[in-house]
Amino acid sequence: MFDDRSATPTKRTLDKDLDKVTYVEDAAYHVTKQLIAPSIGLIFLGLAMSFAGIHVLNQPGATLVIAAVALAGYMAMNIGAKDVANNVGAAVGARAITMTQALVMAAIFEILGATIAGGPVIKTISSHIIDTDRIFTSGKIAWLMMAALLAAALWINFATWMKAPISTTHAIVGAVVGAGAAAVGPKMVNWSVMAAISAGWVVTPLLGGAIAAGILFFIETFIVYRDDKIAAARYWIPILIGLMAGAFTAYLVLQLRPGDTVAGFSTMAIGVGVGLVTWFGARPLVAAQSVGCENKNSSLRKLFRLPLICSAALMSFAHGANDVSNAVGPLAAIVRSVVPGGSLDVIGGAATSTAPYWVVLIGGCGISVGVLLYGPRLIRLVGEQITKLNPMRAYCVALSAALTVIVASWFGLPVSSTHIAIGAVFGVGFFREWSTSHSTRRIACMRRKADASGFEWSELEEAREHNPDEIHRRRLVRRSHFMTIIAAWSITVPVSAMLAAAVYWAMVALFI
Repeated sequence: MFDDRSATPTKRTLDKDLDKVTYVEDAAYHVTKQLIAPSIGLIFLGLAMSFAGIHVLNQPGATLVIAAVALAGYMAMNIGAKDVANNVGAAVGARAITMTQALVMAAIFEILGATIAGGPVIKTISSHIIDTDRIFTSGKIAWLMMAALLAAALWINFATWMKAPISTTHAIVGAVVGAGAAAVGPKMVNWSVMAAISAGWVVTPLLGGAIAAGILFFIETFIVYRDDKIAAARYWIPILIGLMAGAFTAYLVLQLRPGDTVAGFSTMAIGVGVGLVTWFGARPLVAAQSVGCENKNSSLRKLFRLPLICSAALMSFAHGANDVSNAVGPLAAIVRSVVPGGSLDVIGGAATSTAPYWVVLIGGCGISVGVLLYGPRLIRLVGEQITKLNPMRAYCVALSAALTVIVASWFGLPVSSTHIAIGAVFGVGFFREWSTSHSTRRIACMRRKADASGFEWSELEEAREHNPDEIHRRRLVRRSHFMTIIAAWSITVPVSAMLAAAVYWAMVALFI
């Protein structure tokens, strides 16, 4: 006869054992999931080293080049993972684009920016900071650039772990200077080039802030504070998109046709033509989006979705064009120094005239891999800890930062896209503080709202002026972050320089 008393404890024991197995499986899945991204990263590094081996395997110094490729690929992934929030974070946070769409868009435009327009900045990093033409020992060039790559990567990892807002550009420039001074002496450092780069680091965040504030002033004047906001948006937003497309196209033409004697006129004509076509195509799109929109600022957020996406794509392109040099600039110098004809392995295009095409491609793909693997954890609104961003303000920040970085890349200046974006955010925030109290259009708009609500404007304004909470609220920029950013900017170059010098001396003691 079946005994229920003996069956019940057995069933409970079995359930407990099954629960334990389930817990173990969940724990294993959690651990394994965390290892997926590093594993894919290692696979990419292996593929990059194999890809480099195809080009240099039978050349002298092939082992050194392949090792440098691993460091450059690792550096590129760090750049993509760290800076992706600056490129598309505002668009995601404003819900103009989904996370998946943002990651794919950023990855594509990072590669395009690196391969099409990365050449001038790569040239500056690889040969202008340290006068490599005056260094006759190719081995020294290779080892000092290896030391620079390793030191910059170590410092970036440490700073990221400490949550310090450093710049990868500052890190690699400082590392090249430190390793070069340790290898061949400070006289070989082009201090005039360093002075120009340092001046760019100061000027470009201010320029980004000024441009962002100017764009926001234009939007508020001609769209936000108009009586019919939707009609104004239907008129001006297609024009803004057309201007953005035309300017970007003109820049691309100049990059793809270097040295063209008639480049000025033809480039302007092409840019104007593309701008007009884009403006014409954007008009029905914006008009369709505006159907049913109320005459409120909240409706403008929907209409600025398309410009915000376009500016985020442009920022990704600009980031790829400028920051790819942080990873492959030293690698290009190593290839030129140890591989015969290394600087001539070119498939065409302005971007590859200063580095082998496969070197630039590894850097661009590395940035994109970093974006895809670690972007979901790091993307956030760029300025959420500095000032509040809506789609219109985010558009101003992204467009301003993109234009500033593109101009700097055109002149071959390695600038910090992170600091330019932060400068743009500060510019937007400070302009909002000024606009809150001094914009005549805003005050007129608030008067109309007060009259419609049955209040006297003078009574409301008097209450605000004597309300401490209101006065504090008007300080829309959090000043505490400014000093943190300045401190991080100040220490990165000297720390990375000293670390690179130490790494070079250690390499000399161990390997040379």
